[in-house]
Amino acid sequence: MSAKPLTTKNTLILIWNVINFVRKLILNIIFFPIFFIVLIAVIVALSTDKEVQVDDGSALLLNLAGKIVEQKTEIDPFEALMKQGNKRDENGEILLSEILDTIDSAAQDNRIKALVLDVGDMESGGLTKLEAIGRHINDFKKSGKPVLAMANGYTQYQYLLASFADTIYLNEQGMVTIDGLGNYRMYYKSALDKLKINAHVFRVGTFKSAVEPYIRDDMSDAAKEANRKWMNDVWQVYADTVAQNRGLSADDFRMNGADYLTALKAANGDAAAMALNLKWVDKLVTEEGFRKVMLELVGKASTGHSFKHIDYYDYAALIAPPPTILPTEGVGIIVAKGNILNGDQPAGTIGGQSTANLLKKARFDDKIKAVVLRVDSPGGSAFASEQIRQQVLALKAAGKPVVVSMSSLAASGGYWISASADYIYANPATLTGSIGIFGMITTFEDSLEALGIHTDGVATSDMAGISLVRPLPEDFKTAIQMHIERGYHNFISMVAESRHMTLEQVDEIAQGRVWSGIEAKKLGLVDELGDMDAAISKAAELASLTHYDVRVIEKNLSPEQKMLQAVLGSASAYLPQGLTKVSATDKLLQQVSQVAEEFASFDDPQNMYMYCGACSY
Repeated sequence: MSAKPLTTKNTLILIWNVINFVRKLILNIIFFPIFFIVLIAVIVALSTDKEVQVDDGSALLLNLAGKIVEQKTEIDPFEALMKQGNKRDENGEILLSEILDTIDSAAQDNRIKALVLDVGDMESGGLTKLEAIGRHINDFKKSGKPVLAMANGYTQYQYLLASFADTIYLNEQGMVTIDGLGNYRMYYKSALDKLKINAHVFRVGTFKSAVEPYIRDDMSDAAKEANRKWMNDVWQVYADTVAQNRGLSADDFRMNGADYLTALKAANGDAAAMALNLKWVDKLVTEEGFRKVMLELVGKASTGHSFKHIDYYDYAALIAPPPTILPTEGVGIIVAKGNILNGDQPAGTIGGQSTANLLKKARFDDKIKAVVLRVDSPGGSAFASEQIRQQVLALKAAGKPVVVSMSSLAASGGYWISASADYIYANPATLTGSIGIFGMITTFEDSLEALGIHTDGVATSDMAGISLVRPLPEDFKTAIQMHIERGYHNFISMVAESRHMTLEQVDEIAQGRVWSGIEAKKLGLVDELGDMDAAISKAAELASLTHYDVRVIEKNLSPEQKMLQAVLGSASAYLPQGLTKVSATDKLLQQVSQVAEEFASFDDPQNMYMYCGACSY
C-alpha cells in the first residue's frame, strides 16, 4: 500500500480526463445521428419474430473472448454500444458464473450433442477461474457428450482450459506455448534520484514489497523468496492439472530452455509436430480439416457451410433464467472484485461505501439467511477495507452466517475483508495473505530547487506547513510511521482474533508475505480448499437451510438505465463493423487510463494502504 503521489496522480488523471472528454465529444458529435438510426433499426428488429434457435444435434461452441471475471466492470451505455454490447468482444469481459451455468445447461440439453472449446481469443483472468470452468467441463462429460478443443495456437492458460477436452486439435502451423510463471517489475529509485524526487516510505513487514520499486533498483531477497514460493505452488497446481487431464506426468510440462530446444530439434523445428510428439495435443489439422471432423460428428448447419452449432453468447442469452418474482429464503452472493477504493464505486470495483451497502442490503433482507462474499482483490484503502469488514461483523451479529469464497486474489485488503467471516474457502492457486500495511508520500522540493523554484513562508507550526513541495518535518514522518505500525498491529490483532491464533503466530506468517491457497490452508489463514459451490453449500449448512435459493446481490439499476442498456446492447449489431472495433489509438488511450486509474486507487483518507503489488500471474 502506498500513499498516493498526489501531484503525479492528479496530472495523469487530468490528462486522461481531457483526452477522454474530447474523444467522447467527437464521437457524440459525429455519431449522434447514427444513434437515432440505430434505435430505429432496433425497433424494426424487435418487431420481427426472429429468435435464436438450437437445432437438434448441435454443438455448443464455447468461443470465449476477452477476460474472465467475477463481475463485469460497469461502463457507460454509449461505450457499451461501441463495444458490441453483450456480444463477443476480444477486449471485453466474460462473467465466470454465466460460463458455468451455460455449460451446466448444455449438459442437460438434449439438443446439444457436443462441446467445442474455441479459446483463441480468451484471456485468463486467473488460474482459479479456468479450473472452475474445467470442473464443470468434467461434469459435462458425464452426460456422455464429447468435448473437443481447436485453436490455431494455444497460450499457456488457453491450453489449461483446452486440456479438459477429450480431444485437442491444433492447426498444422500452430504451436502450444507453456513458459511457466514469472514476476518482474520495474524499479524507479535511480530515476527518482536523477529527478530529485523524494519518496518517503512508511511500512511494516519484511515481505511488504509493494513499495520496493520506489526505494530500490531491484527486487529484495525477501521478496524473491516469497514470490518464488507462491509461484512454485501455483505452477505445481497448473502442471498437476494439465498432466492429470492429459494422462501425462507433471514433469512433461515443466520444461526449461534446454528441454524445449531438445524437443523442438526432435521435431525438426516444427512447433506443431513438437506438441504432438509430447502428447500435448492429439491431432494436427487445418481449419478445413476440423470443419470436416465436426460435419461428421454433428452434421451441416441449415444455412452456410459450417457445422451445426450455436455459439456461447447466443446460447447463454437463450437459457438465461428469468428474474425471480417471489424469492424464497436463500443464500445471497456478494462479489468484491478489484481494487478497494473509498466511497461509492461502480460494479467491477470495490467501494468502501458501495460494497458495505450491499452487505447491509443483505442484512435487512428477510429472505437472505446467509451470505457468500466472493473476493477477488489485491487490496487497497485500509479505511475502505475496514468499512466493509464492519458490515461483515454486523451480518454475523444479525445471525446471518458469512462465508468467504476466495477467487484468484484475496490478499492484503482482500484478506482484511475476509478474515472475520465464519468460514473461508480458497482455491489451491489463490494468492492470499500479504498481511501488512504501508504508506508513501513523494515530495518534489529538490526537483523544483534544481529548476530554480523555491518555497518559503511562515506557519503557526511545522505541521501546518506540510506540502509536497517542501521537506517533510521529522516529527511528521515519525507520526506517520507510528500510524503504520499501529495499523499493522490492528491487522495482526484482527487476524489473530478472527482465526483463533496468537499475535506471535500471525506475525510470523504476516510481514506482508503472499501465500498460495495451499500454504494458507496449512497456516490456518483459510479453513478449507474449495470452490464457489462448496462455499454456497457451507453457507446454507451454517444457516440450517435445506431448500434454498441463490441470489446475487448487486446495485439496483433504475428503469431508465435498464432500458438504455438493453437498447444499446441490441443496437450494436446494426452498427458498421468498423465502428465497433477497438482501434490502436483506443488501445493506447486505455493504457493511459489504466495508469491514471492505478494512481487513483490510492485514495485512503489517512494514506494507509493494504495492497499486494506482487499479486499477479
